[in-house]
Amino acid sequence: MIERTLSIVKPDGVAKNLIGEVVRRFEAAGLKVVALKMVRLDRGEAEGFYHVHRERPFFASLVAFMSSGPIVPMVLEGEDAIARVRTVMGSTDPAKAGAGTIRKDFASSIEKNIVHGSDGPATASFEIGYFFSALEIPPR
Repeated sequence: MIERTLSIVKPDGVAKNLIGEVVRRFEAAGLKVVALKMVRLDRGEAEGFYHVHRERPFFASLVAFMSSGPIVPMVLEGEDAIARVRTVMGSTDPAKAGAGTIRKDFASSIEKNIVHGSDGPATASFEIGYFFSALEIPPR
């Protein structure tokens, strides 16, 4: 099934000049970039995006990290896009990520792990809408 999902190059990925490499890996996996931009979240915007983690012990540090520098959200499209993006990214913990994944190759910690990817259809819908208006995403 053709899906759309959201991925974000996080502040550490932007700082390490990995935007192009992340996009290249997604495209090499057969995914199409249908929208992309660079933004900088303020604290409130980062809290809104990660609201589902509000009660988790890592929430404050995650919000601080995600608002520490520019990020690059993108909408990716393709067959089983959600699962494919998550495979290309690798495990959240780079020490447990598979060889050749973005996180294994570039991440320094569970939090500073270069990329974010939606974990399901409902999450993808919310996350895409958080960063992109209908005018910024071409119709299928």
